[in-house]
Amino acid sequence: MTALQDPDAIRHFQSLIDACQELTLRHHSPSELRLYADGFIHALRRSQQLDPLSQRRFEEFIDRWLMDPSSFFGPDGDPRTLFETERR
Repeated sequence: MTALQDPDAIRHFQSLIDACQELTLRHHSPSELRLYADGFIHALRRSQQLDPLSQRRFEEFIDRWLMDPSSFFGPDGDPRTLFETERR
């Protein structure tokens, strides 16, 4: 089973992807997004808000989502401009 089914896991996933998209709009790199997601996952793990199976699925889902370039769009809505440095 690959989909998130736990309502709490779904809420946490939505929160994390919203934050990551906001970070991409501020020109953060993929490695910075990974660090942010790792911190989010660590905090979620420490809080024990999800049962172990839901936590494992959540982490696997986040890993796949972060690796998929179609998960993000650039600051102007164009995926080709994703992660470009800010022009001044």
